[in-house]
Amino acid sequence: MKTPVILLSLLLVSQLFAAEPVWFEGETHLQNIQQLTFGGENAEAYFSKDGKWLVYQSTRDSFDCDQIFTMNLETKESKLVSTGTGATTCSFFVPGSDELVFCSTHEHGAECPMKPDRSLGYVWGLFEFDVYKSKLDGSGLVKLTKEKGYDAEAAVSPDGKEIVFTSGRDGDLELYKMNIDGSNVTRLTHTVGYDGGPFFSPDGKHIIYRAFHPKTAEEFGKWRHLWENQAVSPVRLELWIMDTEGNNQRQVTNLNSASFCPYVHPSGEWIIFTTNYADSLGDKRMPNFDLFRIRPDGSDLERLTYSPTFDGFPMWSYDGKKLVWASNRGERKEMGETNIFIADWVD
Repeated sequence: MKTPVILLSLLLVSQLFAAEPVWFEGETHLQNIQQLTFGGENAEAYFSKDGKWLVYQSTRDSFDCDQIFTMNLETKESKLVSTGTGATTCSFFVPGSDELVFCSTHEHGAECPMKPDRSLGYVWGLFEFDVYKSKLDGSGLVKLTKEKGYDAEAAVSPDGKEIVFTSGRDGDLELYKMNIDGSNVTRLTHTVGYDGGPFFSPDGKHIIYRAFHPKTAEEFGKWRHLWENQAVSPVRLELWIMDTEGNNQRQVTNLNSASFCPYVHPSGEWIIFTTNYADSLGDKRMPNFDLFRIRPDGSDLERLTYSPTFDGFPMWSYDGKKLVWASNRGERKEMGETNIFIADWVD
């Protein structure tokens, strides 16, 4: 009777630790790929300015909703930064300091926020997030936003002096900028719809972001209905870019897809981003997302990843030599988990 038990055990081990390749044909810009996390949901990993650390969000260590961790890229050791309560998202190092920012719901409840009503479709819930700043070890926690409602999707300028973030404080989802201490809040966008997910360009001259601006009566009606239910649909997003004062707003992509997480190369010549655009090219692996890059003027669109599953949340290191992103590829303990990967970037 032991043989079937052993076979069953081996099958379970095989299922628990199944592995997909970490590199796929066509990924010519990626070399020496390393998987950095194993198990759970890990995403939104961003480099420190010296390239020695990552900050990311994860459900590891039995957390039911995301918490913020830092990782030493030399030792691969991760440490919890956030409080361990509520839900967190959108962390970013403050260049030139020993601090970072992240967004959290912990002051509005220790439990994970209730998921949106499924009858609304696939939507993101606009929970009571606020933007916080802390030391790299989580000490010295300071709340930077105090408005009621959604304040999240924060990123820091390359000089460490300003934060750009998304807020619903004025009755719509718009982009705002504030000083690193939370003072001098300035509204940057004014178009009805969703403007969010912003990042400063490495030269500090531009802000790249994602947007959905309803145009038809049906789209306006759906937008208002979701807003009343504090939710947003991410199924159609285009990339936009503007000056850091909010001027010269212009659309970069016109893919009629869900495109998000844009990040500008240190040269300023390319924007890398996540999109499900490949699904519209006859690839029926729905749902799937890949990394693409495009020039700031919207030309030279190029696909970068070919995994049959999710690739997203990319960031080039400040010297442009490394790329970090999240993917379903590689070794996994459970089906569908997302892990962090790093690679040498080849132009």
